[in-house]
Amino acid sequence: MSEIQLQAPFTREIGGTLKAGDTVLISGTIIAARDAAHKALTEALARNEKLPIDLTNETIYYLGPSPAKPGHAIGSAGPTTSGRMDKYTPTIIKQGISGMIGKGYRNQAVIDSMIKHGVVYMVAVGGAAALISNCIKKYEVLAYPELGPEAVARLTIENFPAIVAIDCHGNNFYETGQAPYRLI
Repeated sequence: MSEIQLQAPFTREIGGTLKAGDTVLISGTIIAARDAAHKALTEALARNEKLPIDLTNETIYYLGPSPAKPGHAIGSAGPTTSGRMDKYTPTIIKQGISGMIGKGYRNQAVIDSMIKHGVVYMVAVGGAAALISNCIKKYEVLAYPELGPEAVARLTIENFPAIVAIDCHGNNFYETGQAPYRLI
């Protein structure tokens, strides 16, 4: 396990170098989208429509921000529980994303899709929304503005802290990190 400076967007090949348990500081741009946006994207795909954004090599942060205070790009910006996106995630992974950021466990179908397509899952610290917002320098709505804080947006970030929870090989830090503390 190590701390890694990661420039986003990044390819699946770069994501493949990350290991479960690595600490990353991400700078660059990522996409913000949570359940309502995922639903809209997967429904558009089901209708054979072109998506309003190209998701190739993007990292999606499961986020529903609060309004920005004067002089800030965004309000509180903590992660949303990732399991809320699980029913949409295999479809979104097929669109070329390289990573996801949220909090909490993922179901086996998501993990299987991550392994198949070489996608990494990172977690941000829940409860640190105000601190995380300081890493977000710009917030720009890209699609579905009618969804308000659940719209698809591009975030420009600097030293955004995350931990690789599940790498693209299926190694799961939730399992390995907790193992030494389990009672026999």
